[in-house]
Formats: sequence, structure tokens, C-alpha cells
Amino acid sequence: MARPSYTAAIELLVVCTGNINRSPMGEALVRSRLAERGVVARVTSAGTRATLGPASPEVVALMSERGLDVADHVSRQLTPEQLDGADLVLGMAREHVRESVLLVPDALARTFTLKELVRRGQEHGPRWHGEELADWLDRLAVDRRHADLLGAADADDVADPIGQRMGAYRRAADEIDDLATSLARLVAPVPIAAP
Repeated sequence: MARPSYTAAIELLVVCTGNINRSPMGEALVRSRLAERGVVARVTSAGTRATLGPASPEVVALMSERGLDVADHVSRQLTPEQLDGADLVLGMAREHVRESVLLVPDALARTFTLKELVRRGQEHGPRWHGEELADWLDRLAVDRRHADLLGAADADDVADPIGQRMGAYRRAADEIDDLATSLARLVAPVPIAAP
């Protein structure tokens, strides 16, 4: 049975450092998992210190195993224009949220690490049918503090596999895939139960 399509398209930006490992995986996996839930989204990615180049061979191979093609991915540098155009910005680590907010300070309300957003969504509940994405994000951020973004933390950061063996890339891909699946369940509007 086909899932319903939610026509209000979401502009979603995934951010990491070089835009060759975590964020290309996040872009492909989030796009795929949202589509499976019938959520219309334009998902892109960028890096806080990206240089022009392809996704790493490890990422291309791991995404191919999942039926996703990132072979044509070209890294790009994060810009204020990309942040301004995004309804939701997902950093792979706290540092990416901080750097995004330094570029566009008013982006904080819609910028989270992927892990943080999933955790907050599980704590505060999924997006209700008819609830605007911005309203859902406000609901999730009700107890959020700027200090929550300081430093690095396993609770919020997806480990960077760069320079490591294939096992580190696989662990990152598995973690991002699990988080993308949870995110899609939380973002897809659910009916409000009758009183």
C-alpha cells in the first residue's frame, strides 16, 4: 500500500565538515527514509570546511549497498544562502550547529544535530497532522539552552570516520541510517487522536 504524500515540501540541509563522508550519507539516507514515509523533501548537504571533491569511496560503496547512489556527489562549502533557504538544518555534530549559527544567527531555531533532533522528537512527540514544521521544531526546543551546544558530546555527535578503516565508515552509516529512519517517523505528520 502506498503511503500518503504530504505536499508541503521541506527544504532540509545536512551539514558536516568536509561534505565527503557524514553529510553525503545523511543527505542520501534522510532523503530516502523521508520518501518512504511519503514526506516531500528537498534534501541537500554542505560542509563547514569543504573543498571541491567527490564523496569518499567508502561512502559511495556503503550507500550503494543500501541501493543509494552518491557517485555523482560533489562537496560544497556551507553558505548563508543555503542556511537561509533551509526549513531544517541537521548537523552531524554540535560543531556544525555552532558554525551554522555563526553564519546565520537566526537559524538556531531550525538547526539541530541529527541525534539531538531525534532525541527531542522522541521526548516531546512526533509532528502532528496539520502542524507546521517550524511549530514542531519550536515545541521540541522549548527547554533548549545555548549551553547544550558547547563542546562535543557522544549524545549529539556522529563520529567522523575520516582516515579510519571501513568498519568506522560502516558504523557511521548504520548510525545515520537508524537516525534517518527515526527522523522520518517523527517528521511524517501523524493524525491527532480523538478525545
